[in-house]
Amino acid sequence: MRVIIIGAGTGGMCLAHGLRRAGVPVAVYERDRTRADGLHGYRVGIDPTGNRALKECLPPELFDTFAATCARAPRFFNVLTEKRGTTASFPLRPEDDDPVDTERSVSRMTLRQVLLTGMEDVVHFGKEFTRYERNADGTVTAFFADGGSATGDVLVAADGTGSRVRRQYLPHAQIRDSGIIAISAKVPITEETRRLLTPEMFYGISAMFAPRGMFCIWHVMEFKWGREGGIKHDVGGSERELIERWPGLLYDNTRDYINWGLSAAASRFPAGIMDLRGADLVDVALGMTGDWHPDLRRLFTLADPGSCFPINIRTSVPVDPWPTTNVTLLGDAIHTMTPGQGVGANTALRDAMLLCRELAGGKPVLDAVAAYERQMIPYGFARVKDSLSRMDGDGAAHKPVIGRALLAGMRGYFTVVDRVPALKRKFVDDLYAYRGAE
Repeated sequence: MRVIIIGAGTGGMCLAHGLRRAGVPVAVYERDRTRADGLHGYRVGIDPTGNRALKECLPPELFDTFAATCARAPRFFNVLTEKRGTTASFPLRPEDDDPVDTERSVSRMTLRQVLLTGMEDVVHFGKEFTRYERNADGTVTAFFADGGSATGDVLVAADGTGSRVRRQYLPHAQIRDSGIIAISAKVPITEETRRLLTPEMFYGISAMFAPRGMFCIWHVMEFKWGREGGIKHDVGGSERELIERWPGLLYDNTRDYINWGLSAAASRFPAGIMDLRGADLVDVALGMTGDWHPDLRRLFTLADPGSCFPINIRTSVPVDPWPTTNVTLLGDAIHTMTPGQGVGANTALRDAMLLCRELAGGKPVLDAVAAYERQMIPYGFARVKDSLSRMDGDGAAHKPVIGRALLAGMRGYFTVVDRVPALKRKFVDDLYAYRGAE
């Protein structure tokens, strides 16, 4: 069996590693020209589902390298107000308790470099997919913009929300705007920026709910290497050795940062917001948050302008199961979801693990693909629905009157949960149960 994967993103590369470990010939075709291309600098939360998939598919030392190159694990999940008040703060499980049943923070670029490690003979850069053809002998051929082609027994679309494979294979599968726009940026960690956060914010993940349906997420990313790329003095033992041996650091410019993402209904942003960049976007954020705590507004001001860009949050429209062929899809190529539940990357990793099991399990190709799709389609679109419920521009949170009532009710709920130990434990247990579901 020969497997062709279109796209060297998180899901596609996890699948490629798993197939190669299982002895299945695999080739990945990526449109970026080099492994350092693209804007991949923001946080990805890898939950137990994602950890499980990476542990199963990656070689053991590379999984250990993944763990060593993650940022410091978050210790709290905080629910805040725009005045920087704490409605609730939930302690998260310590990372050392279990290498899988934990919540990890990783930079997109760092994760990309980990997944590309040791795959020089598998990944082909500068290959822009244009179309495919299914052949009479049961194979499938992918064609590329440079005139090249590749033929295999299975074609896997791992080429993201704008998937060209999906557009050809499932033209009725639509992607639509969620009605939410976000602005995101990174702030370098300095003595000044560190002081602008409460201790719980600095050591945790913070979700901030504000009037008029506005929402802001804050992540703090501290890595085991410093601004010059050298390993920090308090990192020792096997982690130091893994990072020093890891070639990916040569391509990764990720350094300690605070990541913020401000979102609201699209109607609250000025016209032409998607064309703005840098300092102009920071001005928009400041204009929308005039009554927020001055320390939070200062963090907007201190953002690296080159890291500030707008995101039109999009979501898949669920489709019914389709007849199985030797073309299939994973991750955002089939079930793009909003970041409302923070499970997009983890669902792609779950896809990769499941598809790898089926393709490497000795079944005929069509039986393997059918078994994968029977599971992936229901759980994938269930995650799409859950995620949209948290970030829907038509939702009640964005209505003038009912939105205020919902915000007050939500704050009252979290205040009660935070003060009742049994409810607090249940909230954390439920959080891990959802994010660790398989």
